[in-house]
Amino acid sequence: MSHQTGIQAGNDVKEIFANARSGDQYRVLKIIIEDEQLTLGSTRKASKKWDQEYDSLVLPLLEDAMPCYILYRLDSTNNQGYEWILLAWSPDHSTVRHKMLYAATRATLKKEFGGGHIKDEIFGTTKDDLNLSGYKKYLTSQAAPLPLTAAEEELRQIKLNEVQTDISVDTKQQTLQGVAFPIHKDAAEALAHFKEKRINYVQLEIDTEKEMIRLCNTEPTEIKDLPKRVPKDFPRYHFFLYKHSHEGDYLESTVFIYSMPGYKCSIRDRMLYSSCKNNLVDMVESKLQIEIEKKLEIEDGSELTTDFLYGEVHPKQHAYKERFAKPKGPAGKRGGRRITRPPGEGEEED
Repeated sequence: MSHQTGIQAGNDVKEIFANARSGDQYRVLKIIIEDEQLTLGSTRKASKKWDQEYDSLVLPLLEDAMPCYILYRLDSTNNQGYEWILLAWSPDHSTVRHKMLYAATRATLKKEFGGGHIKDEIFGTTKDDLNLSGYKKYLTSQAAPLPLTAAEEELRQIKLNEVQTDISVDTKQQTLQGVAFPIHKDAAEALAHFKEKRINYVQLEIDTEKEMIRLCNTEPTEIKDLPKRVPKDFPRYHFFLYKHSHEGDYLESTVFIYSMPGYKCSIRDRMLYSSCKNNLVDMVESKLQIEIEKKLEIEDGSELTTDFLYGEVHPKQHAYKERFAKPKGPAGKRGGRRITRPPGEGEEED
């Protein structure tokens, strides 16, 4: 902008700027353009808190037909010193030349004063834009979220209509997707140890009376031990570190097993375990950052064999070879079938 107008600050203005930046001597500086340079119009000193004397100091400096710049010092500071507000006053009744001149020189003023000291910059054409109420409205608008596009607004409405659940070890909410019971600290610690591979098996149960997920078992477990870990009369959640080899590579995969022994348990247990399952898995994956390779649901522990686990974690890829497709005949109605035979005796060939 300074290249467009060629207007610079005079030496007296630069000196005033230096004094203003370094201390609390001034509350208000009015800067005008005169003789093609930035000139000091007037100054005001502070006597009260910034918001208590804002209107009484600023508004009398705004002329109805002449633009100007107002630098107003706040009581707050940053790493460079006091923070200031830059008010760019451009009344509707001023001439087009003056409006353009002040608009093109504003960047020069900021550069001369020091942009790091200017906290907020407000442009106004009426006094209501630049009074204390107008400044507070400006702060409110700056704090508000940016306007959304039609697609973003639609997505926001969808999210508002969804039930949000923040799951932690001490919260409990009812959601449309299920129930999120809090996790007892012992269970949370066991899952953390499982993540660090200090243990290879964690079994969890639901305390239906206190509506909490508790730790049930963390015994060292191999595949051959899994069937006897599964109760025959109660549902449980299991996290198992499946150690195996696949295509020559040694792998350690986390398998989540939800064991539900059919109708041998109460309806209440079946509903609670089923409702809590997804939220528990989501919490383990998102909060604890445990990557679950496979999620299984079984009725009996006897299903957990070596072949079964391997096949679930590494399902076979079936390759189907496309059979040759016989070309279709011509479309439309076909004529009558013609039968050819060799001519009989006494008959001549046509």
